[in-house]
Amino acid sequence: MDILKSNIRFNEKNIIMNSKLPDIPTTIFTIMSKMAHDHNAINLSQGFPDFSCSGELIGLVHKYMKEGYNQYAPMFGVPELREAISEKTRELYSREYDPEKEINITAGATQAIYTAITALVHEDDEVLVFEPAYDSYVPAIKINNGQPVYVQLKEPDYTIDWGEVEKAINSRTKMMILNSPHNPTGSALSASDLEELRKLIKGTNIMILSDEVYEHITFNGMKHQSMALHPELAERSIIISSFGKVFHTTGWKVGYCLAPEMIMNEFRKVHQFNVFAVNTPVQYAIAEFLKNKNEYLKLNKFYEQKRNLFNDLFKETGFIIRPSRGTYFQLLDYSGITDIKDTVFAEKLTKEYGVASIPVSVFYHEKIDNKVLRFCFAKEDKTLEQAAEKLREL
Repeated sequence: MDILKSNIRFNEKNIIMNSKLPDIPTTIFTIMSKMAHDHNAINLSQGFPDFSCSGELIGLVHKYMKEGYNQYAPMFGVPELREAISEKTRELYSREYDPEKEINITAGATQAIYTAITALVHEDDEVLVFEPAYDSYVPAIKINNGQPVYVQLKEPDYTIDWGEVEKAINSRTKMMILNSPHNPTGSALSASDLEELRKLIKGTNIMILSDEVYEHITFNGMKHQSMALHPELAERSIIISSFGKVFHTTGWKVGYCLAPEMIMNEFRKVHQFNVFAVNTPVQYAIAEFLKNKNEYLKLNKFYEQKRNLFNDLFKETGFIIRPSRGTYFQLLDYSGITDIKDTVFAEKLTKEYGVASIPVSVFYHEKIDNKVLRFCFAKEDKTLEQAAEKLREL
């Protein structure tokens, strides 16, 4: 069975459903995680750690709960957290964001992305999306009656061909969505990429939605190239980040966005009605925890060791290892093992070998199958060792 096939019907019991997203199935992360659970497989599909977050951070959440910080937070986010983010951004990227007017706390990065697209994209506006693309971008564009325009990243390193980007831009181009470090491929933008981008959109009205949730996870000495680093890009960018990726707390769903005041004003008009406020004691706890800068500065080394272990373990499995320059994902090319569809192979690995992954074809609108699977290595070493042992049977 192909895991992309769906049994959903919209006309049961004479109820006619006019779906706003008729071509959008259940997210692949839900499908593969359920399959992993049902077959007692090691779940390297969905991007979450299987190790605990800091006990100190948990203690801080408890502290603020006991002290009574349990009611609605301000819509923009608690001031202490916005000020801590402003300081962190200034130190890392040499750009000043006003905590009152240019920073907003969100219920995770996905909410921030949806809110930004809803606030800024009008009917028939075109939005450039680089494929393979994280699966929340296009549905948000479509539900707001925007038009996604696809540009494929170039294999095997998944780089951007800026000549193709230039050809895709026209008078209707409203936004460009960039994601670096990139999920699902593990690629990352370089300083020269930002310079090409700057030249390309100079003199246009194109805005940038920059998904930077893995900003603290880059490898081999590579510096994260935030849009905040370049004044001409920052002035037209809304930058998204996430504390779930930084502090191993994906279930808390706390993120934030940075944007110039004019863009942030529009963002907040939507934010106030689809979320309004974000978990209060967690915000205060993160604000205090951010004072220990090593907690996020050490992530590069921590996850680079995980990546290196994963790659060393999987060298003996028959997979070809694609480069990963950031995130906590690794692509494995299985073209030397079999030529079956990646969705079918991912299902086979889960059910028969006990290891769940994500087929990369699902991140393309045309389901392009390059025989590549995505694995999450944000796991305990023993988990990775067990997964590699299972797949050596291939």
